[in-house]
Amino acid sequence: MSSRLLQDRRKPTALRPILALSLYFSLIRCPSFAQMVTEFRAVKLTNVDSQVMFSDKSIAEAMDFLAAHHVNVVLTVVWNSNGYNGNYTLFPSAVMNDYFGFSIGPIGNSSRDPLQRVIIEAHRVGIEVMPWFEMGFSTSYSQNGGHILARYPHWALQNSDGQLTVKNGFDWMSAINPEVQDFMRALILEACDRYDIDGIELSDRIPAMPIEGGYDEITRNIYRAERAGADPPVNYRDVDWKRWRAYQLTKWFQSVRDSIKVRSADLEVSSSPSVYPWGFEEYLQDSRTWVDSNIVDSFIPQLYRYDYAGYLTALENSLAYHPIDRRTIFFAGILMNIEHGPDNLPYVIAPDFLLKCLRDNRQRQVNGEAFFFYEGLRKNNNLLADTLQATYYAAPALNPFRNGRVWRPKGIIVNETDPRVTISGNWEINSSPLYGFEPGILINKDSQSYASVTYSCSIPYEGWFDVFTYIVNSKYAASAVRYTIYDSAGDSVVVNLTQTDPLAAGWQILTSVYLTAGNYRILKVENTGVPAGKWVIADAIMLLLNRKLSPDVVVTAVESASSQLANSPEFPIIQGNYPNPYNAWTNLSYQLFSAGLIRVRVYNLRGQEVQSLDSGFQHLGRQTINLSAGNLPSGIYFCRIEQQSGKSLLYSPAWKVVILR
Repeated sequence: MSSRLLQDRRKPTALRPILALSLYFSLIRCPSFAQMVTEFRAVKLTNVDSQVMFSDKSIAEAMDFLAAHHVNVVLTVVWNSNGYNGNYTLFPSAVMNDYFGFSIGPIGNSSRDPLQRVIIEAHRVGIEVMPWFEMGFSTSYSQNGGHILARYPHWALQNSDGQLTVKNGFDWMSAINPEVQDFMRALILEACDRYDIDGIELSDRIPAMPIEGGYDEITRNIYRAERAGADPPVNYRDVDWKRWRAYQLTKWFQSVRDSIKVRSADLEVSSSPSVYPWGFEEYLQDSRTWVDSNIVDSFIPQLYRYDYAGYLTALENSLAYHPIDRRTIFFAGILMNIEHGPDNLPYVIAPDFLLKCLRDNRQRQVNGEAFFFYEGLRKNNNLLADTLQATYYAAPALNPFRNGRVWRPKGIIVNETDPRVTISGNWEINSSPLYGFEPGILINKDSQSYASVTYSCSIPYEGWFDVFTYIVNSKYAASAVRYTIYDSAGDSVVVNLTQTDPLAAGWQILTSVYLTAGNYRILKVENTGVPAGKWVIADAIMLLLNRKLSPDVVVTAVESASSQLANSPEFPIIQGNYPNPYNAWTNLSYQLFSAGLIRVRVYNLRGQEVQSLDSGFQHLGRQTINLSAGNLPSGIYFCRIEQQSGKSLLYSPAWKVVILR
């Protein structure tokens, strides 16, 4: 289950000042939530036009960022090419090794597992992970089938002329060929079997095949066997021929779903196909049947459009094919950015366009979306991510598939400086920010005298937990450091890990233990058996609930959503504004810890004051005032409350408000 890190994890940056006004980004929070918001908030993480997957440090930073912006699902690519000679997996795959003689593509080596890194870092912050088989039954992009068809030429999808089927630059293998079906099924099930994942994501190329294809000899023979020896029609748009091929894809999809659900009913089967009926007419994706037949748990049609009118049309047309009683599994695929958009130029969705999409989704009972792709959130100094967080993603949300459960509770982390840590022997404190899960590690350089660090923590619920330690490497450290892991009965197991291998840094799993609720000693690291002159390094430990071993554990406690605001009586406390975005008026709610004169100031993104409102004298306690949009155009603004209390001028944190005309 463990894999290796290339670099230490980078910590989230501190809140940044905005221009000379010293305004700060602040999460918009409500004071409490009697019931958690339930929305599907997914982001696709790809290896194309993004460097996140190539660095363990970047993966950790990306998961911190997504969690802070209340994303709850990551669809992470595991089957792609990115300029390579055909598709490869982004995890070390025994299936790939059996078929092609290598286990992972150029994104790493056999010692590095990008998928496992995403799983660890995402689960650490409470985000679900679904491996995304992006390329599906396509083999390569404009490479004549790449290494896949070079090895298995009879897998090729042929058109009526007997040529390899290429559509929009993509080369295809036959999705009806039983060998191809078995290969793709094996890859998907390998991910389910090897990893503690939360579901599987299939998209516009799986299951799919271009309408022009299906004339390879193997597909012909299957058709002949079912049609009393008749050959397929030469007209690839023949109605019966289309339906037959689409049915073969649907039948395979059903079999894959059944195989996934046998492993765990809690594995979510997600699909983001091309929009229906276009996807059926061009790629034989009968997504309407997939929804009606309960083959998919999450249905995310790719409503990828460059203009608002086009998006709204695609949304309404897609909804028209799905009854209202299936609306709970319908979510919107939104194009957030792409490197080659209109006129082959980079495209990033405008904030007002994005907000209108989400507004229209919610008005039509579409409670969630999946964004293609992650890098768009980071464009323009995180503008789109902050826009979402200031509006529709202001509060955290549960995945609708989980029926009100917190399926991935955040990791339980105990750092070496925690009061629950007991230190014995001679340890030095190293506070360098370059080391450790957080700045600071403990180093024992005296192996001749016994030394240990023992970690205890509070376990909130009973279940199986994966126990991790954060490894910091040094050429001076020992190659075999002793870790003792305890269960709640006091039984223990000993694991030895190296602290010298630079590819074995970061979170490394030690073992899995069963723990009941309560306070326990969990782990001890010691210098027993360490050669003279070698170091032992101690840092944080982490416990993650193992859902493969504990699928029935019910976690319903929700982290308070008001914890991020400053709560000192030195300034007013923002409790949010509603509605946000707003057109004409919004209601501001805040708490005063002393009486005084109140003024509200509004600033644009350039830090210029564009509006102010004097509310007069107000008493301590909770207050609400109305703020008019006035003549301000659509856009993002920062708002701040000033309070004249006695001789002091007090300031609230700044928060975002969004005007949407």
